[in-house]
Amino acid sequence: MHPFRRAVEAGDHEAIEAMLAEDVVFTSPVAFRPYPGREITAAILRGVARVFEDFRYVREIAGADGRDLALLFTASVGDRRVDGCDFLHFDGDGRIDDLTVMVRPLSGAQALAEAMGAQFERIRREAAGG
Repeated sequence: MHPFRRAVEAGDHEAIEAMLAEDVVFTSPVAFRPYPGREITAAILRGVARVFEDFRYVREIAGADGRDLALLFTASVGDRRVDGCDFLHFDGDGRIDDLTVMVRPLSGAQALAEAMGAQFERIRREAAGG
C-alpha cells in the first residue's frame, strides 16, 4: 500500500501535507483552473475529507518508474455515490508535484461541486493560515 493511500485512509493530514511538493498543482474535477501550491492543496484535501462519506480506495495502479500512481476510490456525497481516481505524479525528491482528481457520474460530480463550494471560504482561510 502506498504511503499516500495509507495517510488518506488514516486521516493523517500532516503526513499528507508532508508528501506534497511546495509547488504541487492540484486539478479539481469540479473547478476550471488548477490550484498551485502546497497550502491550498492541503486545505482542499482537508475539505474533501469533510465532504466525502464512506471514502475508500479500491485499487492502486503504479507506473513502472514509480513516479506515477492512480488510486481508484468510491465515496458518497450526501445521497450521491461517487467513483473517482486520484492521479499522482512524483518529483525527483519523491514528493507529489501534480495531483489530479476525476469523478463520475455527473450527479456525483455536481453534488461534490456543491458541497465543496460550501467549504471553500473555510478552505481559503486554512490555506492562508487562519
